[in-house]
Amino acid sequence: MAGLRPLVQRARLYREWLRNRLRLRFVQWLNPGIQIHPDASPNLGRARFNVAPGALLRIGPRVATEAREGGLNFVLAPGATVEIAEDAWLRSEIGQTNIVAFAGATLRIGPEAFVNGAHVSCKGRVELGRRAWVGPGTRVFDADQHDLDDQRPERIGEVVIGDHVWVAGDVTILRGVHIGEHSIVGARSVVLEDVPPHTLVVGAPAKAVGTVGDRSRAH
Repeated sequence: MAGLRPLVQRARLYREWLRNRLRLRFVQWLNPGIQIHPDASPNLGRARFNVAPGALLRIGPRVATEAREGGLNFVLAPGATVEIAEDAWLRSEIGQTNIVAFAGATLRIGPEAFVNGAHVSCKGRVELGRRAWVGPGTRVFDADQHDLDDQRPERIGEVVIGDHVWVAGDVTILRGVHIGEHSIVGARSVVLEDVPPHTLVVGAPAKAVGTVGDRSRAH
């Protein structure tokens, strides 16, 4: 019996792989606005896709996630565009990852980027660069989310997280912020203003406390 266990395990894994692959084919057939590269992880079959008519979700080759039901959520309103570049990792083991694009918005996640149990909300434009890391519990907003009152309507401002940036856990990044390449944002910071390249910021509001070297080979 012990000799059969590896075979049973392989059969279970194959069944799971096949189920996920078939689900990905089905959601793409059902909604032509969902375009998933055949080399993307079959675990994407466990994600939730709420993609409205007229929206476009494009997922590139070797994009990875975990086999966790509902651990990854895509919500796209009409006219929204979300692009996930090659080798990005949308991790869901530690917490749920939510990618949300409102009507007409454009959200791009760059090559080898790492979004780990975070919430990224886009009403205008949000961009994560190459190997940008966004840690657990972090929230990225490019808009106020609501009008302040009848005299002050909601404001929207582009958010850019540059190449090789590390945003640690439980950070809040608010509208209009540009974080320069190779910078680090410390845990639980609230980022209200631009961060120059190669800068370490911490606090609420986040302030510069040091410099950062080349992070292109950081692990």
